[in-house]
Amino acid sequence: MWGTILYVLGIVCAVWCVYDIFTTAKCGLLGKIIASILVLAFSWIGFAIYYFLVRGKI
Repeated sequence: MWGTILYVLGIVCAVWCVYDIFTTAKCGLLGKIIASILVLAFSWIGFAIYYFLVRGKI
């Protein structure tokens, strides 16, 4: 049960990151696609890195 909740929460966070990348990032389309793939591939780690380290810089 807890695993399922964490899994769904991770998917929601990853989708939010991808949405945020495509709506607010100032980089080109290729950069947005690469960042989105990385966030989706590394779910929780990708979310944490994007949110705490990269969010305001791209």
